[in-house]
Order: sequence, then structure tokens, then C-alpha cells
Amino acid sequence: MRPHHRSRVLAVTAAACALSVTLAGCSGTTKSDAEDDAKDTAKNAKADPDAPLKKGLELAFLPKQINNPYMTVVDKGGIKAAKEFGGKGKEVGPSDAKASSQVSYINTLTQQRQDAILLAANDPNAVCGPLKAAMKQDVKIVTYDSDAGKDCRHLFINQAASEDIGRGLVKDMAKQLDYKGDIAILSATQNATNQNTWIKIMKDELKKPKYKGMKLVKTAYGDDVDQKSFQETQGLLKAYPDLKGIISPTTVGLAAAARYVSGSKYKGKVTLGGLGTPNQMRKYIKDGTIEQFSLWDASKLGYLGAYAAAALASGQITGKEGEKFKAGKLGEYTVGKDGEVVLGPPTVFTSKNIDDFDF
Repeated sequence: MRPHHRSRVLAVTAAACALSVTLAGCSGTTKSDAEDDAKDTAKNAKADPDAPLKKGLELAFLPKQINNPYMTVVDKGGIKAAKEFGGKGKEVGPSDAKASSQVSYINTLTQQRQDAILLAANDPNAVCGPLKAAMKQDVKIVTYDSDAGKDCRHLFINQAASEDIGRGLVKDMAKQLDYKGDIAILSATQNATNQNTWIKIMKDELKKPKYKGMKLVKTAYGDDVDQKSFQETQGLLKAYPDLKGIISPTTVGLAAAARYVSGSKYKGKVTLGGLGTPNQMRKYIKDGTIEQFSLWDASKLGYLGAYAAAALASGQITGKEGEKFKAGKLGEYTVGKDGEVVLGPPTVFTSKNIDDFDF
């Protein structure tokens, strides 16, 4: 470059820099500045309840694991809802129930600029960083079934009030055992938010005087894997020969426990209870392996999640307590404390009503 030309370039640059200093600093906008701006924008966002749902919204469902029958039903319900309001829904995810496996999917979906990611978190903390990064890219985050940290998502779609689930499972088991006997819990993964919340509530319920004849001897983890849950059931019954009941607050665990008990000497002697889908548990209700279990309508959980995500992405709501939105055929819902939206009370399934349901 010739000397006089270089001087002219430097002069122009200096002038531009001087102007920039006046406005925002010569160094330009930093990454932290941009992040702060994003946070301020989200904090000051205002809902427009009259805004129409946007067309062509892209929603991605990321379940705990892709081959979980319960999760499949939930996500199909969400994909169906997306079609109703002119959007596109898809299910993606790992074959194992590991938070680390979910992280890579969150990153990919963020890069794809999905309008919303709906996640059933395998660990509330491990997925937080990637979710926050997605939120900074204006991707709406809705958790369902199992929550992430409150500052890592906009909404949590809870299948039922946690208190109702946890205390209800203990009450149902206690009635069947006449409030006497040792019991165990067969859970999913050790870090599953929903499982741990329900188990904490179950333990609190068991502290009440009316349960003095019952004792929780063990909490086992089947990691939402059928074979491992089957083996954990076998292990519990061998380790505790006087065990009278097993509560499994996971559909994979309950189905696996029923499969083991149905073909063992424990059938008719050990009471099973927990959460399951009618299609998985029907044969065990019919053959007397289990008397009752409970669950919400899984397809409606996904359906509600999709409409909530669409309401967020369309600006109808921001996730603040008290905001209302319409969820198609399910009607109007209100955002509760900490961005929680509750689907409704669970249904108890018995031989009398199980054939009325198909999911």
C-alpha cells in the first residue's frame, strides 16, 4: 500500500472509531453485551394475548429416550397438535436416557433454529447450559414430564400436580396392603427430576401416623430400561423376602416389574402400583398381576405442550404467572408459579375402565 493511501485509510478508520466511541465504544459490542441485551429483552417482553398463532412454526420434541413407549405417545400428541395450528412437529432424541446424550440434540436443534424445543429432561442441571444458549437465540424452551432448572426454560408442562401424584401413589398402595408391610420403590434414573420430586413426596406421606405399619426398605433404579428394571425387580424380591409391595412411578419400570411378577411365585403375593399406560398394562390387569395403576392421558400432555410452545413463539404469552392461552380442544390454561402449567389430575385404571382407553 502506498504511504499517502495508507494515511487516508487510517484517518477514515480513526474518524469512524471516534464516532463509535461516542455511541458504543470503539471495540464494538461484546458477547457479554449481547447476552445482557438478550436477557433484558426477555425480561421486558410483554405478552399479547390477542396475537394470532404464527403459521409454519417448527417444534422439536426431545424425549428422555426415543424408544420409550410412553414418550412416543406424548410426542405423537404434540405433533398432532402442531398440524392443527399449521406448524410442523418432529421427535428426535437418543436411544438411552442420559442427559449427556440430550445435550448434543439440543445444540443441533438450536443450530437448526427451531422455533421451540420441547424437552423431557434426564437431568435438571446437565442440560441447562445448552438450553440457555438456545434461549439466547430466541428458541422457546418448554419442558414436559420432567423439568429442567427454572431459569433454563420458559414453561414446564406438568402432567399433574406433583403432590397429587406422590401422595396418591402411597395412598393407593396403602389401601391395597391394609396399611401394613414393607414396600420398595422402583424408579427410573437417579437424576430424573419428576421421579425424585414424587419420591420425596412419597417419603413425606409415609411419615404420617396412619402409615406406621408400613416401611420403605429400598429405592432401586432401572434407568428406564426394560431389562434393567426387570432385573432390579428380581433383585428387590430376593433381597427382601418379606416385601409386600413395589411402587414404580415410571411406565417402563411398572411394565417390567409386572412382567417379572406375572411369571413368578410372587404373583398374587406382592402388590404392584405406580404409573403405566393402559396398552402396556392391560394384560397384567386382566391376568390379576396388578389391580390398579394410574396415569394421565399421555397424548394430551404432548398436545398441551405443543400449544404452549406455539403461544410462546407467537407472543401470546411469555411464561409469566397468570398469563392465559388456549390449547385447542383442551380449552384455556393459566400459567402458574415458576412457569408451571398443569394438565390435570391423573386417572386410576382398573379392570372396570381400562378397556375405555387406547394409548
